[in-house]
Amino acid sequence: MAAIAEKRVLGVFAKQPVPGRVKTRLAASTSPAWAAQVASAFLHDAMTRLSAVEARRVLAFAPAHAEPYFAERVRGRFELIPQIEADLGRRMAHFFSTQLDSGAHQVVLVGTDSPTLPVAMIESVFAALDHADVVLGPATDGGYYLVGCSRRLPPIFDGIAWSSDRVLSETVDRLTDPEWRLALLPPWYDVDTAQDWEMLRGHLAAMERAGHDPGLPETMRLVRRPPGA
Repeated sequence: MAAIAEKRVLGVFAKQPVPGRVKTRLAASTSPAWAAQVASAFLHDAMTRLSAVEARRVLAFAPAHAEPYFAERVRGRFELIPQIEADLGRRMAHFFSTQLDSGAHQVVLVGTDSPTLPVAMIESVFAALDHADVVLGPATDGGYYLVGCSRRLPPIFDGIAWSSDRVLSETVDRLTDPEWRLALLPPWYDVDTAQDWEMLRGHLAAMERAGHDPGLPETMRLVRRPPGA
């Protein structure tokens, strides 16, 4: 299993949660300081949950000078590499290219904005990549919460209207050539706005009521407080 895991890479993109630079749409309805606390909680919980995935785990962080901050939080559970300075598409393309050129056969990339995304769903992507070239996890806001590829870089990272509700549709438009085999995960939600936050609060309450441990201690600590408090 260790040899197989070396051919698999789980990447996580994360920004240092500095007030005013993260979750700006959520901050507009609450405060920059509180939105940064949310981003920090999501990061903390993601590092714990995703460390269980059997793969070479890599945290691609921004900005480049924030390595000490992230090193303190990953505590050796993830390799650390800085993201390049470019738009999101070029940053993702660079990440995938670097990992594939280093010998990875399957590379999966997620962010930290979908805290309730089941870890088992992420793990299932590696099995899907045995038969597909690209795996996408559609997000309910019109983007995607996960992208994976096997062995070669797909043509899906250029010319996309990032941060729009057209990201998923424009991405799929790049895969019209039948040589690119596409697999899909179920839709899931990101938490970027105050409305998304309320969705998260309801989801976590329902999970607890149903007897499921969300496994999100830092996020739960914030959910139990009024937004912005």
